[in-house]
Amino acid sequence: MRPRWTPFSSIVIFAVVLSVHATGQAPSAGVSPADAPPRRADGRPDLTGVWMPPYVPDMTVNRRDQRGYAEGPFSPDDTPQARQALAAKGNKAELPFTAWGLANWSSYDAASGDYTGSCFPFGLQRSVNAPYPFQIMQDERHVALMFEINTWHHVIPIAREFPQQAADNPTWYGYSIGRWDGDTFVVETRGFNGFTRLDTVGHPHSDGLHLTQTFRRLDRARIAYTVTVDDPKAYTKAWTNERTFRLMDGPLLEYSCEENNRGLWEGRIKGWTPPWSQK
Repeated sequence: MRPRWTPFSSIVIFAVVLSVHATGQAPSAGVSPADAPPRRADGRPDLTGVWMPPYVPDMTVNRRDQRGYAEGPFSPDDTPQARQALAAKGNKAELPFTAWGLANWSSYDAASGDYTGSCFPFGLQRSVNAPYPFQIMQDERHVALMFEINTWHHVIPIAREFPQQAADNPTWYGYSIGRWDGDTFVVETRGFNGFTRLDTVGHPHSDGLHLTQTFRRLDRARIAYTVTVDDPKAYTKAWTNERTFRLMDGPLLEYSCEENNRGLWEGRIKGWTPPWSQK
């Protein structure tokens, strides 16, 4: 079994892993007939394959293959003084926070017990943001995402309505429904338990989060992806990220989230506690 590292591992390790997965993967220079997006027998674009996303530890930052959010005006609670205080801690209030969202973001400290350090599920968006590939599987009724990170999976039925479980039994990854809008696959997700964070640096969301993701295959080697975060408890308006996923050769590798166990046993790493138990 080949070990992996959680987001608590060093940036250097992430860079090494990312470079290994990117090896032999050249961007598409143009769309020739051979590079045209493949289609299934039912005429829909074929999204299947193993895809390498850009590593997005901070959803507000623009980097290669990612366009982050950097657009005013921001929440009235996002004052210059608040930004200066966060900047002193290495953070920036670059999102349209509500008072609750800004207070949550301002007080967040991963060293105080981030859930991923205890090997709990990363959550849907943080899994997409991670520097590890994922596989897309597709048929007429479902699209499924198999993440290399801890071998988590997420099944998206092609349906019109959310299941009742989305309200009755919220989960770490939420409940998704998908639909086709022309050649774009649109995924809406609700029913989150509110325990996760959107990215490695800790941007918050509540259990009222509504994610809208789109997948559009540009050519043989690329998928254009967007995600819109709509969470009225945390943000005064919805905001969007854009990414490009790149096709890679080879299967997903085995992943085991275990390297922090000794630190948890010895008390050097603080265990995570759910929000409802924090008084």
